[in-house]
Amino acid sequence: MSNRQRIIETAAEMFRTYGVRAVTMDMLANQLRISKRTIYEVFRDKDEMLMGVVKWMAEKQKVLIAEIFEGSENVIEGIFRLFEVMNEHYQRMSPAFRFDIEHYYSDMMVKVMESDSQSGLKNNELMISRGIDEDLFRKDLDIEITSRCLYEIIMTANKKDFPSSQDKSRQEVFRDFYINYLRGISTARGLKIINYYDNKE
Repeated sequence: MSNRQRIIETAAEMFRTYGVRAVTMDMLANQLRISKRTIYEVFRDKDEMLMGVVKWMAEKQKVLIAEIFEGSENVIEGIFRLFEVMNEHYQRMSPAFRFDIEHYYSDMMVKVMESDSQSGLKNNELMISRGIDEDLFRKDLDIEITSRCLYEIIMTANKKDFPSSQDKSRQEVFRDFYINYLRGISTARGLKIINYYDNKE
């Protein structure tokens, strides 16, 4: 494993445990048993390293999403399984990490997602097409526009001004919003499956 990858993976674990702002380059160097200079030979500063961590996590997420949908009986089951897995990941993150990402680094998250927007839009189109083929989504949908709408919901949910409350987290608000959109594009059969999974949780 290269120094870059070692640094990224160790930094990711430390960020998830302690929060981004709490982790210093000295802490990371000690954990890796390397000099701080070695880290700076790979990354200009902490922000550049965090960008590397976020991109790495995004790539891992893409693989996970593909596996979930490939192993799901239908596209709606896949969506609900994805919500479940993402919620588990979210719960395993420290409150400090969640706070830092949502309040200080949300712009970076959006920037990474925008840099790979074509991949996100293409995956949405494939998901919608599959739903149409499975008679879960309406056949009269404009796939390109619907894909864009779903993509914008995800992008908006990563911005720091996305709403939350004492009763519902950002993830819960996003989930409700996303599922309500799915209801609007679903057939009667699709609605029945959505209701099954929505009531099951």
